[in-house]
Amino acid sequence: MAFGTVALLGSGETAPGMTKVHRQLFSCLDDVRGVNLNTPYGFQENVDQMTEKILSYFDVSLHVALEGLDLRSFADATPDQRSRFKESVAASPYVFAGPGSPSYALTQWRELALADDLSTVLAAGGVVCFSSAAALTLGAKTIPVYEMYKAGAAPSWLDGLDVLGRFGLHCAVVPHYNNAEGGTYDTSRCYVGERRLQELEQLLDEGQGILGIDEHTAALIDFDTRTLSVLGKGDVHWRHGGQIARFETGTVVSLDELGAEAVQIAPVERPEVASAPVVDADAWAQRDARDQELVGTLDAIRAEVRAQGNYAIADALRDALNAFGVTVQDGARAPKA
Repeated sequence: MAFGTVALLGSGETAPGMTKVHRQLFSCLDDVRGVNLNTPYGFQENVDQMTEKILSYFDVSLHVALEGLDLRSFADATPDQRSRFKESVAASPYVFAGPGSPSYALTQWRELALADDLSTVLAAGGVVCFSSAAALTLGAKTIPVYEMYKAGAAPSWLDGLDVLGRFGLHCAVVPHYNNAEGGTYDTSRCYVGERRLQELEQLLDEGQGILGIDEHTAALIDFDTRTLSVLGKGDVHWRHGGQIARFETGTVVSLDELGAEAVQIAPVERPEVASAPVVDADAWAQRDARDQELVGTLDAIRAEVRAQGNYAIADALRDALNAFGVTVQDGARAPKA
C-alpha cells in the first residue's frame, strides 16, 4: 500500500487555478470523497457561509460532494462530537482545510490530537490538502500570524501539529510567501515580512527548515515517491542552514534534497465508514471526461463568436468557463473599423 500526499496551498484554494490541482489529487484516489474541516474559521460569525462556499466550489468545479465536518471549538464540543469528528477525518481519503487563524486551529486540534488522524489518512494512502491558515499548522512550528501582524506580538513560534515531521520532513510551513498586499511595506512571508521571518529563522531548532509557498501555488509532498512537486502560478522556497533554494512551477525535487529522513511507518487500512462513497472512481472519471468535452465545445464556440466581434457573448462564455475552473485569457481585441 502506498503512502499518501500532503498538498500545501499558498492561497487561492477555491480559485480557478487550483482546480487542476484538486483534480489531480482526486485522480490518484480509488475512493473519491472527502471532508472539509471548519475549525480554522470556527471563531468567525460567518462559519456557515464560509463552509457553503467551500462545499459549493468542490461540488460545482470538481463534482465531489465534500462532507462538512463541524468542530468550531474543542471546549464547546461534546465527547461524542469530538470522537465522531476524529473518526470521520481518519476514515476520509481527502481531508481539506483552509482559511482562518492558524493559532486558533492549533488550539482546538492539539487538544483533539488531530495529528494522529491526519497521519492515519496519509498512512492509508490518502490526501491531506491544507491551504493558507491550515497549511501553517502542519509543520513543526507555526507562525502566530494575527498575533504578530495585527496585535504587535514579538516574533515567536507556536508548536505545530508536526504531521510532516512524522514522515521525516522537519520544517515550518509559510504560505502567502510572496504576498504584496502591503504595497509600501512588506507583507510577504505570510504577512510578517522578510525581516521578522529572519528573526524567526534564528529561533528554529537545529535541523529544521522553512518551506515557503507562493500564493496560488501548490507544493505536493508525495511520501510514497518521496518527492515534492510544484504546481500553480508561483514558486516554492526552501530555507535551511542559511541557504535559500527556489523551485519553480513544474519542478519535482527529491525529499532527500530537503534533508528529509526515511522514517519507518507501517501502512494502514483506512477505517471503515458508515456511508458509501458519494462518487466512485469510475463514475468520477466518466463525469470528468464529459466535462472536458463540454469545455472544449464551449471554448470553440467562444473563439468563433469572438472572431465575429460578438465580444459580449464571448466574454460571458469566458466568465462561465473561469467559474467552472478553466482559466481562459484573451488577447487584445481587434480595433473597430
